[in-house]
Amino acid sequence: MTRYAKPTTLSEALALLGERPWRLLAGGTDFYPALGNRPLKEDVLDINGLVELRGIADIDDQWIIGARTTWTDVARHNLPTAFDALRQAAREVGSPQIQNVATVAGNLCNASPAADGVPALLALDADVELRSAVATRRLPLAAFILGNRRTALGAGEMVTAIRVPKSSAAGRSAFVKLGARRYLVISIGMAAARLVVEAGVVREAAVAVGACSAVARRLAGVEAALRGLPVPDLRDAVLAASMDELSPIDDARGSAAYRIEAAREIVARAVMAAAGPGEGRRAA
Repeated sequence: MTRYAKPTTLSEALALLGERPWRLLAGGTDFYPALGNRPLKEDVLDINGLVELRGIADIDDQWIIGARTTWTDVARHNLPTAFDALRQAAREVGSPQIQNVATVAGNLCNASPAADGVPALLALDADVELRSAVATRRLPLAAFILGNRRTALGAGEMVTAIRVPKSSAAGRSAFVKLGARRYLVISIGMAAARLVVEAGVVREAAVAVGACSAVARRLAGVEAALRGLPVPDLRDAVLAASMDELSPIDDARGSAAYRIEAAREIVARAVMAAAGPGEGRRAA
């Protein structure tokens, strides 16, 4: 018989996870669609009662986003401009109704190549906090998502927070998403860029692309090409830089060749928008 539990404290939830395998239920926006026509056979651990896992906190040298924080929470929170890409991505996660309940951790744990929140969090050097009844560990986001629907989540563990170091919460950022229509769409490609610009020159660059490889990727070649350049030269640098990290596939939303060309354009737009007010409009 399928078992259902709804703990009210994190310690209770972790104790249950340590006893047997559970299917975690948070926002639930992907939980039921993923079942399709199959009956639910797994035990369900509903974590919606864990108030302590929801919210965004500025603590010491980190920004901490609780696992149950919704995308509406992210969009409305007063965060530094380095988080603008994440706030923009938050408004692209389905409809407002979805954003009101879908969680940041759920977006990561689904591990879809087209997960809207991942590129922006990669550009922020985010870590994922994993807890079990006996231990807590942290992994860089790039090491947590292993492939389509695959993560490094271990037995008895759950994601409890996403942590962004304040050293990476610097500069401005922007997010650009390409789909077959403007709204309620799965990405053909998406890009997030975060730049620290001083005296018109790029001092720091972080660029990530999603939906163009099995997992979202940081683009080291693009980042290296941007550092030290004046803002007017950024678009040409993006268009000429290596994007060897990308390995798109052909599918119903677009061909691999189209995705590569599209990735260059959306990265250029994200970079120019992150460079300062008005730059993204000129790039478009």
